[in-house]
Amino acid sequence: MIQKIFKNLVFALAAVAGTACTANYLDINSNPYEVNRDQMLADGYSIGAALSGMSGVVISTDNNTAQFTENLLGGTQGGYFGDTGSWAQTISQFNAPDNWTNVFLASDQVIPLFYSNYTELHILTDEPVPLAIADILKVAVMHRVADTYGPIPYTNIGADGQIAVKYDSEQTVYESMINDLTAAVNTLTEYQTSTLPATADYIYGGDPVKWAKYGNSLKLRLAMRIINVDREFAEKAVKEAVDHEIGVFEDNTDIAQQTVFGTNGNPIRYTAWYNPATSVDGAAHTCTTGGDSHVAADITSYMNAYNDPRREKYFIKSEWDGAEYTYCGIRRGIVRPAIAKEGHRYSGINLTAQSPLVWMNAAEVAFLKAEAAAVYNITFADGGSAQSYYEQGIRLSFSQWGAEGADAYIAQSSPVSVSYDDPWTNDNPNDPVSNISAPAVAWDDAAAPEEKQQRIITQKWIANFILGNEAWADYRRTGYPVLFPASDAGNLSRGVVDSNRGARRMPYPQSEYTNNPYMSEAVTMLGDADDMGTDLWWAKKD
Repeated sequence: MIQKIFKNLVFALAAVAGTACTANYLDINSNPYEVNRDQMLADGYSIGAALSGMSGVVISTDNNTAQFTENLLGGTQGGYFGDTGSWAQTISQFNAPDNWTNVFLASDQVIPLFYSNYTELHILTDEPVPLAIADILKVAVMHRVADTYGPIPYTNIGADGQIAVKYDSEQTVYESMINDLTAAVNTLTEYQTSTLPATADYIYGGDPVKWAKYGNSLKLRLAMRIINVDREFAEKAVKEAVDHEIGVFEDNTDIAQQTVFGTNGNPIRYTAWYNPATSVDGAAHTCTTGGDSHVAADITSYMNAYNDPRREKYFIKSEWDGAEYTYCGIRRGIVRPAIAKEGHRYSGINLTAQSPLVWMNAAEVAFLKAEAAAVYNITFADGGSAQSYYEQGIRLSFSQWGAEGADAYIAQSSPVSVSYDDPWTNDNPNDPVSNISAPAVAWDDAAAPEEKQQRIITQKWIANFILGNEAWADYRRTGYPVLFPASDAGNLSRGVVDSNRGARRMPYPQSEYTNNPYMSEAVTMLGDADDMGTDLWWAKKD
């Protein structure tokens, strides 16, 4: 009965979050069952409602928000998704309007929703475990905002999520987030035998050890994000995270993911199926592949080149004729075919309404350790090698997706040529896609560090499918995997964005220029260029 009531509270919370304005966010934890506050505290209802409100923001469970942040921003810029909607302005063509690019900072479904619940939790309790979990969730939410824009308000954000405050430099933001994670993990380690009611935490069932592992894994991710520009601080954080007594993710039981949703289910799947083709050339058609979003040509082409067994788990087969087009994504940054013409034919994203919404997986952590060892010569207390971490990452991914054949895949010793033959022959005929040389899957310990990094990041990118914002961050930081360029006709940035490098960040919301007196300082930190072509502090590699 308690579990049923808690799920109803989660769904009620989601429903209110989808309709309320910013001013009413502190009301979202009101209890529809007329239970008084003391009873709610005793049973973990209020704490659970606040934690669920924060958890639902890590990757937004609000469908409209998720479409902008995951499908249309991270999904396209990370090389996973391609637009098949009919929009004239899109992020993938680098000419998106403000209400597409401003979502992480300006939407009332992200920062205000998170901080209203964060503040409410601090009113409800002074228990160290839920407060430490809240601090981990804060970093999980806010690092995605920083990854998108660069300098952001972080240390000065108000209790109500007010962001009309001073911006922090990128170095301050990332170092502060890593320090916040360190403090939260230390608290959870101290209280690791304590528990929350399972109904108060639908991510890890109230287990402080699992949350500490997630905190350390997130710390590892962010430390590797800044290791090229803040080496001493980052290397110390990398070793602290991995060598910590609780440590980082080791297997797929550790994955941070959300599995409790409202009636529409997984929001990335739901929004990918917005506006499917119901008729083609005037004839009725039942689309099998999706609507506004389909799979990108980048990920299908790489996995085709490697003959990857995970394709059937990741993709819906295309509607194009010919065995060579079984798994065929659509190019990003092109003049797109109409959905009711050829646009509907491209491979779809193989998710169901019940598919988990993954925040971070164990494979990513193994690849992070591999990169730390292979490229930066960092050693860990477990004595593992770059090769062992790398191969563990591949095996964990195969296991996560229920795919067979990991050993044979790992043994592939020949480099591959990644190319794309678009079955829509009218697509940018004077702008062909060149072959991309990608390293063999098999580990080569004699390879140069640059080749090792390319090998690791390419396989990490394949394993991280769906996590587009993380893929985009890796691409900007390392230059890998090499992605297909935007076409000359498809790049509508008027020279701001290089077609080969892609978007480097999103512009600040126009409302910030009106409402935040500190905006000039933020833009100065970027080198006075608030546009999609400006590199972030940690992301300057070609």
